[in-house]
Amino acid sequence: MNVALLLIDVQKAFQDSKWGNRNNLNAEENMLQLLKAWRQSNMPIIHIQHASTDEHSPLHPSKPGYELKDGFEPHRGESHFTKNVNSAFIGTDLEKRLKKLGCTDIVVIGLTTQHCVSTTTRMGANLGFHMHVVSDATAAFELTSFDGKQYSAEEVHHAALTNLHNEFATILTTEKAIETFIANKLLK
Repeated sequence: MNVALLLIDVQKAFQDSKWGNRNNLNAEENMLQLLKAWRQSNMPIIHIQHASTDEHSPLHPSKPGYELKDGFEPHRGESHFTKNVNSAFIGTDLEKRLKKLGCTDIVVIGLTTQHCVSTTTRMGANLGFHMHVVSDATAAFELTSFDGKQYSAEEVHHAALTNLHNEFATILTTEKAIETFIANKLLK
């Protein structure tokens, strides 16, 4: 089983206060732990970077927020795709790359849980991949609903993961992902 680690939109723009309060403030630490484990195991790693077409967005390629956060730069041999919609599968060769690598399972980490992480996970499942989302290596921001109700970042995160659970993905922790995909591989 070839398992890819998919890092979604770990970009400096998400440090901007415009997004509001965020949950999982240690998500990047967990992401780096997973990234290190995947690199040490020589397993496929794919980086996704959002390139907004809105020139006013902090994720526009002309803005400093477009850059990947420190420590998340792709290494030689790791795939890197840019996208400008919520799904990493639209407008990229991600599906083709995963199939070429022989990946049946994808472990998803990154930002934000309710947007690009969720959309990519749903589409990956619909394409036939076994999707796994790492709950403590993803994060969300607070939201105001269509009717004015406020939802905390933790509520948004939990709801997004709940909507994916058992239908589109298996929800794991960093520890469980390493145990399942790295430790078990090393024992074989």
